[in-house]
Amino acid sequence: MIKLFTQAKPGAIKIIFLIIFLALQTIGTLYLPRLTANIINNGVVMQDTDYVWRTGSIMLGVAVLTGVAAILGTYFSAWIATLFARNTRVRLFDQTQMLSYQDFRHFSTSSLITRVTNDVEQLQSTLTMAFQMLLPAPFVVVIALLLSIRIDIQMGIIFIIAAVSMTIIFALMARWLLPLFAVVQKSLDKVNEKVAQYITGIRVVRAFNRTKLERQRMDASFEAFAKQNIRINRTFAVLMPLVMFIMSIVNIAVVWVGGLRIESGNLLIGDITALLEYGMNMLMYLVMAVFTIVNIPRAKVCAARIREVLEYRAEITDGKSNFETATIQPSLVFQNVDFRYLDAENPVLHNLSFECKAGTTTAIIGGTGSGKSTITRLIPRLLDVSSGSILLNGVDIKSVPQRDLRDKIGFVPQRAFLFSGTVSDNLRHGKQDATLEDMRHAADIAQARDFIEALDEKFEASVVQGGRNFSGGQRQRLAIARMLIKKPDVYIFDDSFSALDFKTDATLRAALKGETGDSIVITVAQRITTIIDADQILVIDEGKIVGRGTHSQLLETCNVYQEIAKSQLSEDEIPVKGIGGAKA
Repeated sequence: MIKLFTQAKPGAIKIIFLIIFLALQTIGTLYLPRLTANIINNGVVMQDTDYVWRTGSIMLGVAVLTGVAAILGTYFSAWIATLFARNTRVRLFDQTQMLSYQDFRHFSTSSLITRVTNDVEQLQSTLTMAFQMLLPAPFVVVIALLLSIRIDIQMGIIFIIAAVSMTIIFALMARWLLPLFAVVQKSLDKVNEKVAQYITGIRVVRAFNRTKLERQRMDASFEAFAKQNIRINRTFAVLMPLVMFIMSIVNIAVVWVGGLRIESGNLLIGDITALLEYGMNMLMYLVMAVFTIVNIPRAKVCAARIREVLEYRAEITDGKSNFETATIQPSLVFQNVDFRYLDAENPVLHNLSFECKAGTTTAIIGGTGSGKSTITRLIPRLLDVSSGSILLNGVDIKSVPQRDLRDKIGFVPQRAFLFSGTVSDNLRHGKQDATLEDMRHAADIAQARDFIEALDEKFEASVVQGGRNFSGGQRQRLAIARMLIKKPDVYIFDDSFSALDFKTDATLRAALKGETGDSIVITVAQRITTIIDADQILVIDEGKIVGRGTHSQLLETCNVYQEIAKSQLSEDEIPVKGIGGAKA
């Protein structure tokens, strides 16, 4: 936890000011009882009105300064804790941006959300409490004990016994609570996971009439989370009465023993008042320290979970080279590329070698699970090759920073995702300084202009998270427009035309030819009609290239491509000499 705090860089000057104000608050808190005792002993008993007024004025000034110091101490405590939370969340976000697809199999999405939100919030609240309650507590307790012993040794012994008793009780409770807090945080992960799954899959749940079953599954996770919290709250329910009991016993002991000491002439009445205030201050700070300490086990668990993410070594790391020595003409080359998932026995891709040249379109087709999408994810290093190499503009993509690599690549995944905001916000995701004319041009190419202009607010129309207020085809066209605004060296379409009708598909592809210019275009598709005009078609089967060439060449030479053509094209669309010479 301390390591996380120092890494968050909350600011040394703020910490210094915090310590100064906490010190002033502590001094004022401990000085006031002594002034009270002096007024009673020297003013009230001696009936010295002037002394009472002088000392009372000093008490008022000390009380005001102590109050101001307490307010400023609270302010700086909250400021430092909030700054820590912000910086930690930024670090967590930056770290998650470096994780690959395979790394996300190690950390579930629900767990990452919990760590960035709830875990950081727990640390923030614990830090605030630690600054305000825990940090001054040792000084108040030790100084109060010393001042009590200075007044009367027997009274000091009473306070020492009380302080030791409370410390032992708190240590035992903290030891009991530590494993419970770990279980609670994991239960919260499961709650987030269940809720996220239900909300995301609400259409499927309702379509199959499984609302009752899903509600039962969620209720089970809620109940498990509630039971763990109830166990913790029961511990706290025992703690407060126990603390109040100890404080009451201390008060009784101080009054009883103090009365005997006054009767014997060893104590003055004002000293008893000072001792009671010292005792109350000491015990109150101990109680406040306890409520902080019992949260430390939970904060410790949260800190460990956060460190697990921050210290996780991402599978994909940045290289140190750059594209300054790259060739001017864009090119993409796969050299004997293999890929295997971390927990898989067999490779997904086997010895892939091909080249994509500038100004050409390379299409990739194959059956479901053949590895088409995996190829597209290797290019921007969303996944990393197991062996072999990929060269972009003559430079190995592993040797350059991921940011520089992805600046040169435009990628539209299978599932088009839109962010909450407006249409223009989403389009500018590809280029922040894109003008309205840039967006209109990209929308024209992507065949999205018509439905955007039909919206009431046009390019400022709102988009809900995921773009669920648009159809699948509209989301795909907006995602394509977003990429076109970027104007990258490499355009990757991972089955990005699947939700479009044949006419829109053909019109969009025709418009793309004039837009992509000298760039590299890679298209993954299930429909032959989408890739029929490609300069190079790669046929993938079980992770291997089993065919390479144009549409007409593959109809003559590749059995896998022939089977796909049979299932999609009519006999009139297939050359007579095609399909293995069946019509020859």
